[in-house]
Amino acid sequence: MRILEGKKGIVMGVANHHSIAWGIAKKLAEQGADLCFTYQGLPFLRRIEPLAKSINSNFILECDVLNNESIRNTFAQINKKWRSLDFVLHSIAFSDKNELKGKYIDSSRENFSKTMLISCFSFTEIAKEAYPLMTNGGSMVTLTYDGSQRPVPNYNVMGVAKAALESSVRYLAADLGERGIRVNSLSAGVMKTLAMAGISGGKNMMKWSEKNSLMKRNITLDEVGNSGLYLLSDLSSGVTGENHYVDCGYNKVSVPKET
Repeated sequence: MRILEGKKGIVMGVANHHSIAWGIAKKLAEQGADLCFTYQGLPFLRRIEPLAKSINSNFILECDVLNNESIRNTFAQINKKWRSLDFVLHSIAFSDKNELKGKYIDSSRENFSKTMLISCFSFTEIAKEAYPLMTNGGSMVTLTYDGSQRPVPNYNVMGVAKAALESSVRYLAADLGERGIRVNSLSAGVMKTLAMAGISGGKNMMKWSEKNSLMKRNITLDEVGNSGLYLLSDLSSGVTGENHYVDCGYNKVSVPKET
């Protein structure tokens, strides 16, 4: 029997077939999960529809996390169709790409607020709407990056937002633990994604990581998918409030070896 047979979950933030959220979604579907996908705007709907179809999902909802009524409506529709929910995957982040270069100190107030709302607080609002449907417990996972812990060139305000997101994970884990709901974050290393393409110098980051990670390579989408499956399934039933790294050990490197 597949480990997610009979389980239902929502996947938020698939951009294309390179997305970390998609890598995880494929693993979830392989293990029997029924999935609901969300999107914002028609361009993303056109990308998601064939992907969802490839894993036999036709449950796709529009959700704009800048609009809390849209979030509420999304979970109202899930409640109407499924009546319950077992897991949530949050892979939503945004910042003005013009501010993801140069110096963090030059961040604008407007973009700081928007980045924090979309990249951090949206997870809290989603958790608030999702947990009443998780009557049998379950798991919530959000995606983060090591720029939350260490300054990364051209990551800037997004690193601050990810640090706040990881803190939110711990507080949400404390709030929801007694309900049997686990909340964790997954910190993936650099890889070819739409988000990475938006970071100035992304190619150099990938080369540096490959050269200096403990395993001397970068991660694959398949590896991140497996880690997401672990965190969203009962395989991690005793794990909550954690930040799980999948980066070939890059986050443990202090001074790289000379080669």
